[in-house]
Amino acid sequence: MSLMLFFEQNTLHILLEFVLVGVATWLYVQRRKAQAKLAREPRLTPEEEDALIAEWQPEPLTPETPDDHFALNPRIANGKMTKEVVMDGKTCLNLASTNFLGFIGNERIETKAKQTIFKYGVGSCGPRGFYGTVDVHLDLEKDLAEFMECEESALYSYGFATIASAIPAYAKRGDIIFVDKACNFSIQKGVQASRSTIYWFDHNDMTDLERLLEEQDQRDKKNPKKASKVRRFLVVEGLYANTGRICPLPKLLEFKWKYKVRCASSSMSPSRSVCSARPAEVQFGKKMPPPRILHRFGARNCTTEALT
Repeated sequence: MSLMLFFEQNTLHILLEFVLVGVATWLYVQRRKAQAKLAREPRLTPEEEDALIAEWQPEPLTPETPDDHFALNPRIANGKMTKEVVMDGKTCLNLASTNFLGFIGNERIETKAKQTIFKYGVGSCGPRGFYGTVDVHLDLEKDLAEFMECEESALYSYGFATIASAIPAYAKRGDIIFVDKACNFSIQKGVQASRSTIYWFDHNDMTDLERLLEEQDQRDKKNPKKASKVRRFLVVEGLYANTGRICPLPKLLEFKWKYKVRCASSSMSPSRSVCSARPAEVQFGKKMPPPRILHRFGARNCTTEALT
């Protein structure tokens, strides 16, 4: 009687054990069959193996390159990389340059560059914090701060590193960043390094951006305690390197104050930048508040970055 009661109370457990035993038995039988089949297969003798190896002809790792392939016949440029460039003796219009400000070939700049090289050499050859800061660096930072109507500015030696290091310096894990889909590669690397939550909006599409900001605002209202500890950033380019378009700065500043986000901007050129007070006034014909922090004129043809 007790045995029947045990089976009634543990029926599912007993059935599961039977299934497991059956599966284990089936796997064991299949393994033995596979081993027996392998043992019955004929094996090649060492002589047969050597013959097959000698007959084998490996395929080339890469296809054969014709003699007239462009990689084997590079086109050589002669002279300065201005708006016109001499290629193999022919004068061509240069559409592959970021020298849209015409710095290369400017006689005044060339004369000043020669004087600077004779006085300072070709570079500081050291980090700014050690012996890499010279008087012209400090003078330029002061001039840039005055031009951009900021308290201070800082120079980076490499334009790519500017925004790529500035973004993760401010945005951390748990923060939220709204980024334009057309932002350049350095911005993409910067937002990735920040480990923040990233929301991408369509290029210069303020309707799409406002939709994302509104959705985040609704989430913040549901959890105000968490929202009080989360910082929100808006990252755009003043002049987009990938499209050549200018960001709609007045609308972005409207969203900044409406949804309480911090604005970060990168631009290809100070003369066409729209990320700080002076250029924005020229571009949009209205007074803009100066950026609280100005980051960079970098190596990318005078790149500018600002955080408002």
